[in-house]
Amino acid sequence: MSSTAARATDQGPDQGRVWTVSEHLDDILGHIHPLEPIELQLLDAQGCVLVEDITVPVALPPFDNSSMDGYAVRTADVAAATRDHPAVLTVIGDIAAGSGELPAVGPGEAARIMTGAPMPPGGQAVVPVEWTDGGLDDGPVTTMRARGDGPDGGSGRVRVYRPAEEGRHVRARGSDAGAGELALHAGTVLGPPQIGLLAAVGRATVKVRPRPRVVVLSTGSELVQPGEEVGPGRIHDSNSYQLTAAARDAGAIAYRVGAVADDAATLRAAIEDQLVRADIVVTSGGVSVGAYDVVKEAMHEVAFRKLAMQPGKPQGFGRIGPDATPLLALPGNPVSSYVSFELFVRPVIRTMLGGGGIHRTVLRAVCPEGIASSPEGRRQFLRGWYEPSAGEEPGTVTPVGGASSHLIKAMAQANALIVLPEKVTAVDPGTEVDVLLLT
Repeated sequence: MSSTAARATDQGPDQGRVWTVSEHLDDILGHIHPLEPIELQLLDAQGCVLVEDITVPVALPPFDNSSMDGYAVRTADVAAATRDHPAVLTVIGDIAAGSGELPAVGPGEAARIMTGAPMPPGGQAVVPVEWTDGGLDDGPVTTMRARGDGPDGGSGRVRVYRPAEEGRHVRARGSDAGAGELALHAGTVLGPPQIGLLAAVGRATVKVRPRPRVVVLSTGSELVQPGEEVGPGRIHDSNSYQLTAAARDAGAIAYRVGAVADDAATLRAAIEDQLVRADIVVTSGGVSVGAYDVVKEAMHEVAFRKLAMQPGKPQGFGRIGPDATPLLALPGNPVSSYVSFELFVRPVIRTMLGGGGIHRTVLRAVCPEGIASSPEGRRQFLRGWYEPSAGEEPGTVTPVGGASSHLIKAMAQANALIVLPEKVTAVDPGTEVDVLLLT
């Protein structure tokens, strides 16, 4: 691996100093850039950020078409139609969606037409089948007979019981978008509706910034995979699942490698094997000051720091391998790991995506219960449950669980983080606090 990390930032006068959250994040993002655009098939582009403006090549819809199953008519022929005195029209044929040759509707005539089918020459409106007798001469109907049940339904006569003004139940050509109109602008995140629009305008591929590929590894010889029995001194590996899910939620393509034993050579080999499919590597555990902190032992290119935050004091960042792939080393306690992901890894993913919304939303909320204590000199991130208000006043937030970084159940019951600045040591009941939303 090449030594492309900014390890020098932790040497000299900076060695051993405590970094603020902002300093660490700024240093990380200073090395991160959006991924280079590529051309992708539509479904592969879901969740990616568009890097080109998309214009509509032809009008949408490209022709006038029916929005109902019914009959294409001339408005003059049904202007006086009532339940007692229906207009009686000659049915000249069927028009199905995709029809090419269209019969012309003349005076006193109608064409049976299906939803999405092109309007025929002479047709000015569509009367839904529910406004007619369906050609059965037996009063109003609620549906058309299936073609197989009534192959002659496109001929004969139909009684129409209600008038229809011109354009009724007709989707006009260009009513969705005109030719040359901007359909999607560069910077749009492609979700299902945007993918549908691209398909509708005939695009099979699109130029986007790809979703970052994130490889997640947990470290620790004590870790056992879920589904396996735990023995004495062993616990299930939750971090790799939690962080992989978080990466996917942030918009990345995430690969969970799982737990790697506390052996420096094994860990280094595992990370090297993963670089071929990684735009970002995320590890959890092994970054503190213990004798078995394997990430610190194995990854000499990574700068390990102490941050003025709780939870998540030990952090690591470096760029590794021939492509200078970013590696973010997170602490191993589940809450510390997740909070660290939200603060540092998520912004990296969002930056690589090249779209907006790099950071989570932060707003003010009232804390009715208050907070008894917070460590001076550290920015504390407490799990909380945020409730928005019905009006314009601030919502409320309630702490969930304690401050300990192993309380994963409390993390699962939170939808926000209560952010207490370094100089705040307590919060009186009813005081407003900063809240970082997790949803």
